[in-house]
Amino acid sequence: MAQLIRKEDALEYHEKGRPGKIEVIPTKETKTQRDLALAYSPGVAEPCKEIHANPEDVYKYTAKGNLVAVISNGTAVLGLGDIGPEASKPVMEGKGLLFKIFADIDVFDIELNSTDIDHFVSVVKALEPTFGGINLEDIKAPECFEIETRLKKELSIPIMHDDQHGTAIISGAALLNALDVVNKDISKVKFVISGAGASAISCCKIYIALGADVKNMYMFDSKGLITSIRTDLDENKKLFANHADDITLADAMVGADVFIGLSKGNILSQDMVKSMAGDPIVFALANPDPEIPYEDAIAARPDIIMATGRSDYPNQVNNVLGFPYIFRGALDVRATAINEEMKLAAVKALAQLAKEPVPDIVNVAYNEKSLRYGPTYIIPKPIDPRLLVTVSPAVAKAAMDSGVARKPIENWEAYEAELYKRLGSDDNLLRFIINKAKQNPKRVVFADAENLKVLKAAQIAKDDGIAIPILLGEERKIKALIEEHNLQLGDVEIIDPRSDEQALKRDKFGALFFWKRNRRGYNMYEARKIMRERTYFGCMMVETGEADAFISGLTRQYPNTLRPALEIIGMEEGAGRAAGMYIMLSKKGPLFFADTTVNFNPTEDELVDITTLTARAVENLNVKPRIAMLSYSNFGSSTSPEAVLVRNAVAKIKHKHPEMIIDGEMQAGIAFNKDLLRENYPFSDLVNESPNTLIFPNLAAGNIAYHLLQEVGGAEAVGPILLGLKKPVHVLQLGSSVRQIVNMVAIAVVEAQIKSQAEA
Repeated sequence: MAQLIRKEDALEYHEKGRPGKIEVIPTKETKTQRDLALAYSPGVAEPCKEIHANPEDVYKYTAKGNLVAVISNGTAVLGLGDIGPEASKPVMEGKGLLFKIFADIDVFDIELNSTDIDHFVSVVKALEPTFGGINLEDIKAPECFEIETRLKKELSIPIMHDDQHGTAIISGAALLNALDVVNKDISKVKFVISGAGASAISCCKIYIALGADVKNMYMFDSKGLITSIRTDLDENKKLFANHADDITLADAMVGADVFIGLSKGNILSQDMVKSMAGDPIVFALANPDPEIPYEDAIAARPDIIMATGRSDYPNQVNNVLGFPYIFRGALDVRATAINEEMKLAAVKALAQLAKEPVPDIVNVAYNEKSLRYGPTYIIPKPIDPRLLVTVSPAVAKAAMDSGVARKPIENWEAYEAELYKRLGSDDNLLRFIINKAKQNPKRVVFADAENLKVLKAAQIAKDDGIAIPILLGEERKIKALIEEHNLQLGDVEIIDPRSDEQALKRDKFGALFFWKRNRRGYNMYEARKIMRERTYFGCMMVETGEADAFISGLTRQYPNTLRPALEIIGMEEGAGRAAGMYIMLSKKGPLFFADTTVNFNPTEDELVDITTLTARAVENLNVKPRIAMLSYSNFGSSTSPEAVLVRNAVAKIKHKHPEMIIDGEMQAGIAFNKDLLRENYPFSDLVNESPNTLIFPNLAAGNIAYHLLQEVGGAEAVGPILLGLKKPVHVLQLGSSVRQIVNMVAIAVVEAQIKSQAEA
């Protein structure tokens, strides 16, 4: 499903809180006067003198070695064209964000008010002392060719124009594998290329470097085939003027083995595709509409290997597969350039990675049982965590082998460990959850649909294909809010449990509820009456299969929503009690906190139940739990009842689940300090890896901890996730944001997927 982004949402995203998408964060202590004296005057003079004596020490004492400039003049921005430097800034900030989350590279975006080549080159050249590398972006052809060529000659840091080389590198890898799958020789295949801009020309140059014959290439620009008789060609286009006869695109497609589209949507017909040679390869990379729709191409030729620039079809050619990792490798060996050898190394590393077994986290995210190398998988997926540790070392090694590395890597195992450490702060967990939800969206009931935040969350869940919303509340109020705020929820089901239209449904639900609770304080009249309440009505929809998950609590007290869930849906088999878990997306990676919402002062056995439920939930999110059971004491240092309770619970769990990585009782500080743990408690299960799952001795400790980490520590909280019920019911915290609600919807959908698979 294509991503639907509403104008209002995009503008709100960029405007809310601190405007924009990036900020500068200090990396050293700045709390005391001494800190400031070291950071600035007089302490800063010392590194200045060292760098003056040895300019290479700038990499030792400053951020230059991990700092890339994303530079544009806004003359060729996405599909928007020449919109100027100010209007290009959101794109450049976005590029910086991708550098950071995929490769931990810091970025300053720089938008230059300059269209003159000499002036542009002069300004960028003057910036060299600041940056470890330069990513040129969204500069129109043909100026971009000369700008990049001159800067590469005149500067001694890595430079790459991603619009040229990014698509070339990714599509080059895809092409190698596509030709391998159909057993064709790259030197003999016939290419038809629609588009002659920076990206198309760079793609063809890299194909030639991979073995393609330029004489077999038919390149079309907006005026037609590039031929030797044309007089309007620049130097770059002249390289492809190999044919004297001016033929149409349709004529060129006859017998073609490969079509490369970097032009505009819907210019390739099914008849043209049908006229291609056997086992045709079509890379229709125009965005958002490819040169031919994916469905049309597949229908025209079942033997086709098809790639697009879109994420909703197989074989997405996405630049994010390349630039973060290429610059990471170049920076890490302090390369003086990004040369052809480094680009080809990236191509071959990507191609080889697609042939390797795919990790479960990728299969699950794309709802595949087993992605494997073949016609619909010729290029790795963008969320593949192996990209950083595969492409960056290949680029670094190529830099060393080609003589442009000033700081060669000596210990490759240590380098790989360092790269793993740089993987995104949330380890892609939230993206994984949302992507998995999208693969099989479920029906989610929203109990508080008269609230605008809930409606906005329902809109996003619907637009992004995360869930199929069902709205509970007074229809008149809900429709008024939808109209007032221009939401596209007209086709979403709205149910008012109190309305006359739902009288029969209330009677049915009430009768079912009565037989569930007929010896637990309800008579038939009360059972039917209580179905007028949304929490009871919504839970009964889930219980009877009319919905798959239930979200409530935004405007209600937690126990008032939890009680109906326990009474109607009940506990899953083997679960002794319900518990609440938060996912905290911290700088140290995802942390799982329990119990944070349900059990006030659990007993030993209750702690065992809570831990077991939490471990299972973490495993369902494709994370191996490493559990620390927390207390104010360490491994018997206190004999107080509270410490002994935790200690005994750990012993019971170890006996019951010997395979589980778990330890305690222990202080939180000890749990995360590996040196202290190794020095004082070398027997601990957690001595080699820090915990990712924290079990608190009581509700107060867990609740306080997650609030502190969220508000003071800057972690993003996802939850509370209710554990132990037969079916997904989740109770939002009062005042949850739209984003938090959407995250909970995704969690609920993934849980519904897992539970439905278990039942099957």
